[in-house]
Amino acid sequence: MPVQIMGVLNVTPDSFSDGGRFLDLESALRQARQLIAEGAAILDVGGESTRPGAEPVSTAEELRRVIPVLEALRSETTVRLSIDTMKPEVADAALRAGATLINDVTGLRDPEMIDTAARHHAGVVIMHMRGTPQTMRAMTEYADVVTEVKEFLARQAAAARAAGIAEIIVDPGIGFSKTAAQSFTLLRRLGEFQDLGYPILIGPSRKSFLSSIAGMEKPADRLEGTLAATAIGVLNGASIIRAHDVAACWRAAMTAAAVRSS
Repeated sequence: MPVQIMGVLNVTPDSFSDGGRFLDLESALRQARQLIAEGAAILDVGGESTRPGAEPVSTAEELRRVIPVLEALRSETTVRLSIDTMKPEVADAALRAGATLINDVTGLRDPEMIDTAARHHAGVVIMHMRGTPQTMRAMTEYADVVTEVKEFLARQAAAARAAGIAEIIVDPGIGFSKTAAQSFTLLRRLGEFQDLGYPILIGPSRKSFLSSIAGMEKPADRLEGTLAATAIGVLNGASIIRAHDVAACWRAAMTAAAVRSS
């Protein structure tokens, strides 16, 4: 699978990096057009922050944020649309509004999410996260983080396949219920996830695990770390990079892909 960039479009007031910037429809559409111009092959639209400690929002509020954006984008672009949600009701409405991919940070732990994807013949991104965004920081004990994450992804992918879902993408969940050291380990050993037989997505973009390195304490200072993680991920088998800085990550990913295929 050729390497693709998934552009992040957060229509939320409280996302860790760009919360509040794209709340109204016009600003969201301007940002989407910019991400497409920079090389995004997929737009991942999210209406509920999943940063550590983020407060949950109601289904009605999440729908109010994402559905007008998805409907407007579907009418003006052929770029693939993804819905970043933990709620089956939101996923169902988003798929009817034009999305074709569900990016679920809870990894399809809700059987209704599996049923929703299967009913719409949608693709799924199965991400590993323990607990919820409110509790995940306290859930970082692993005997071996790679082995345990792989076991979860394999189990959830098997459930998705059994339900008839044809397109499955796996995401080890860098920064979600992982320490910085564990996130770096996942990047270093990412190649081991190729054994699962599914495309691998990673989302290192501006993540807090990079703040463990001097000079990258703030999200705005993490571009270089994001690009390094992107290149390492592609070299180790990632085929989709979820990114805020699409143009820069596209260049880093294409360079790494050229090395990988040389």
